[in-house]
Amino acid sequence: MGAPDGRDGAQAAEEPPAERPEERLERAVRAAEQALIEYEIALETFRVEVENFSRLHHQKLGPMYARLDELDAQIAEATAARTGDPEDRRKAEEARARVMPMPGVEELFHGWMDGDGLYPEAAAMLTEQSVRPPQRVRPGEEARKLYRELARKAHPDLAQEEGERQRREEFITRVNAAYARGDEAMLRELSEEWAAGPVPVEQRLTRSEELYARLEWLAQRKELLTVLAKELEESAIGGMLRLAPDDPDTLLDEIAEQLLAQVSEREAELARLRA
Repeated sequence: MGAPDGRDGAQAAEEPPAERPEERLERAVRAAEQALIEYEIALETFRVEVENFSRLHHQKLGPMYARLDELDAQIAEATAARTGDPEDRRKAEEARARVMPMPGVEELFHGWMDGDGLYPEAAAMLTEQSVRPPQRVRPGEEARKLYRELARKAHPDLAQEEGERQRREEFITRVNAAYARGDEAMLRELSEEWAAGPVPVEQRLTRSEELYARLEWLAQRKELLTVLAKELEESAIGGMLRLAPDDPDTLLDEIAEQLLAQVSEREAELARLRA
């Protein structure tokens, strides 16, 4: 047997020190934070699309739905006049009631105002100014890029202190509002503002108990967002958007064509009943 050459001892000396449990937890927390932020970005993007689609749906297709309801009422009334059947008269009364339902409080303000006040369209109608055309369902690609960058940099979940969290929450509120409007210029201004602002304090290694609590909070937050995402996806508007996820702006035109065809069919049926 050869004499020991000392390599085993040298290799042992070169091995990196064992990783502390806090370091593994720190990596897990940071990974969970980034995953949650990406999930919130996707959720907010979808929420804006659902909100804008709902608004455009009401503006562009509302008159067609109203026309269909009116034609259904007239067809039911014409049918009842022909047959004199009590059941047909009952159906005619129900159809007429659907044309002008008694509005609830939310319906009275639907399409007129939100948390920021009157919509521009409503203000224009009240002041007899021209109404601007409806906006796109989905903000432009540049606006989406700017929004994602800002959300990743300034997200409140990255704050370690309450004061910093409040500053980030106020800033992200402005970012979300600009993104919902598709305001690229404002998003650029906000990006410059954030770059010129105070540099966030670098995260320090925290105690194991604090890191576990942080992971638990992130998990609860993800669970809440999952519920919100499910509600959006299962809503009527969310279901419609899933029919055209890559090009939701053209979906309204397709629906409008279908509604116009239905209007033509109803008008032809009504003409036959009145002939």
